[in-house]
Amino acid sequence: MDKNLLKSYRVIGQISNVISKVDSFDEAIKASLKIMLDNSAADYAVIWYVGSNDKEHLKPYYWISPVDLSKRSYKVGTGPIGKAYKKKSSEVILDFQKKPVKSVASDFEGIEIASVVCAPFEFGVVEFIKTTESGPFTEDEAEICQMLTLLTEISINENIELPDDSANKKVILSVSDVKREYQNGDIITKVLKGVNFDVFEGEFLCLLGESGCGKSTVLNIIGGMDTATSGTIKYLDTDLSTASKNDLTVYRRDNIGFIFQSYNLMPNLNIKQNLDLIAELVKEPRDSEEVLKLVHMDEKARNYPSELSGGQQQRVSIARALVKNPKVILADEPTAALDYATSIEVLTALEDVVASGTTLVMVTHNEEITRMANRVIRLRDGKVYEVTINHHPVKATELVW
Repeated sequence: MDKNLLKSYRVIGQISNVISKVDSFDEAIKASLKIMLDNSAADYAVIWYVGSNDKEHLKPYYWISPVDLSKRSYKVGTGPIGKAYKKKSSEVILDFQKKPVKSVASDFEGIEIASVVCAPFEFGVVEFIKTTESGPFTEDEAEICQMLTLLTEISINENIELPDDSANKKVILSVSDVKREYQNGDIITKVLKGVNFDVFEGEFLCLLGESGCGKSTVLNIIGGMDTATSGTIKYLDTDLSTASKNDLTVYRRDNIGFIFQSYNLMPNLNIKQNLDLIAELVKEPRDSEEVLKLVHMDEKARNYPSELSGGQQQRVSIARALVKNPKVILADEPTAALDYATSIEVLTALEDVVASGTTLVMVTHNEEITRMANRVIRLRDGKVYEVTINHHPVKATELVW
């Protein structure tokens, strides 16, 4: 038997085993792409799909790469991805340096591409990318990518109508090639090594990763509490990278709400007074009683922080962030110090915040919580590692850990 085919069949055994243990099509696709990438010579991989309503464009479904492709799309028949889907045959560019494709180069701006393999399947295309650092695909390696795609499709064997992800969402925050270094004497610590992603208006975005991966540093930079060593951070049309300290103070005051692990409530003020104090600092605050009702704390408005449980205090801190009427709320591990039942209460309150139209960016190391989010950006070693679009976010009450 051909050695490439034999390797592919062995990988399919792994994929079939993983798929039998997951509960949804989304999880099956995610697990499958990871196994395909691990067993190919590719550095990055993307699943592009044609949705249930828009049959003319391919959009990113799930990808493992340092680039946020959320806003990208391909017209069927154009570029190697669109051509592979239309012809139902692979598009292979073994030497990208001799035959560069503008659209692919634009997708992976800042990355030196050596080879590209676009392998079609029933509802889309799997794009495999190899960088110049790794060297181009050999013909055998390109063949393995194609076989893996074909046999994975057979292994999944599920007829599903895919959703249409909105490509027209407004970008409210944009992070481009952001790096952050700290110097202590002669020692330089590189925390962020070139982070790229967008935040869309009204979405729930999770930044996921282990301790030390840089997720809290990213949150502090987009919140205007820290500055990048290099790169660009934009809030709508405002470039925060060049903003003065005074400008960043105004930005934080007027646009950003913060939720931290520690509640930091004023102990000598009751709950309503804690909110009213913040409301006095901003131009167009929301009514404190209104936001307390949103987080189901209106009956505790006259209580003091010491009279509340940890979960109740965290819900008050959510209300305190909301009373500023911010465009974006940044939450750094808001359930880290809480037990499971209390965490679900807090996450339910945050769920209501997003439903009201507020953009939420949450840092977490808990993978289960990410099932609630619209998108998940996983950071690893100071870079974006993968991005997941949750086409079917679950309710907080469905989470289990």
